[in-house]
Amino acid sequence: MKKIQLMLLFVFSFIIGSFAQGIVKEKQVIKSTILNKEVHYTIYLPSDYYTSERNYPVTYLLHGHGDADDGWIQFGEVNRLADDAIKTGKIPPMIIVTPDGFTSFYINAADGNLNYEDFFIKELIPHIEKTYKVKAEKRFRGIAGLSMGGYGSLLYALKYPELFAAAAPLSAAIWTPDQIKEMSKSQFDGYFINSIGKNLMGADRLTPTWLANSPLGLIDKKTKEELSSVRYWIDCGDDDFLTIGNAQLHITLTNKNVPHEFRMRDGAHNWTYWRTGIINALAFIGDSFHQK
Repeated sequence: MKKIQLMLLFVFSFIIGSFAQGIVKEKQVIKSTILNKEVHYTIYLPSDYYTSERNYPVTYLLHGHGDADDGWIQFGEVNRLADDAIKTGKIPPMIIVTPDGFTSFYINAADGNLNYEDFFIKELIPHIEKTYKVKAEKRFRGIAGLSMGGYGSLLYALKYPELFAAAAPLSAAIWTPDQIKEMSKSQFDGYFINSIGKNLMGADRLTPTWLANSPLGLIDKKTKEELSSVRYWIDCGDDDFLTIGNAQLHITLTNKNVPHEFRMRDGAHNWTYWRTGIINALAFIGDSFHQK
């Protein structure tokens, strides 16, 4: 009788585990003093979040230009993908936070009207670590993103290596100085009018704000030892319009002898590409969370 009960318990636990889903809370609100407004974020919690007594590692997952905090859930289906990857052990149970980055490029705007970087570092991270069961240490904190968010994730890892164990920029919005100077006015204004400035042409676009937030420039100024304190996973499609910048990122890190992973897969700048790449990125970040 006991054997039958144990078997039934095992089967029941297996069935429950097979259908366990993470919890998604959309449009959560943080009142930002720095931005002087409310900012939305969406958060994914592992399926056992409310039944366990432990704290979890966290990954901040940044959206692209034109999306919002729910983009990674609605279009990237990251909750479904994370559920499956946690069940199979490909990634460890983790909290995933996707904040609304507007069209800020995740930096402090040149005109001072939207200091998003200050908000993220000084308000959002402390808010998440105060509100949720988070392991509030560098080794349990990762960051990733796509396009504008890939740029943001890379930039924050370079600027704040004491905060992040790993960064995984996907199709990161990185341009060389020559590409910025040669970019059409409509394209430059479409991306940077709210962060870098307007009515800028040619070399005038390489403003102090742009230079201070150029990943390629920041890497040039840092030592191998400084750069190697964060693990990097770089992924960009071979048909992506951002291929050149990402390839240059790989070359720049390679020239500095900085360990990193670089992937250029078949694909373009779209959700099909990011959906097929996000779990490998999260697995790379998750490997940083494991005890060695």
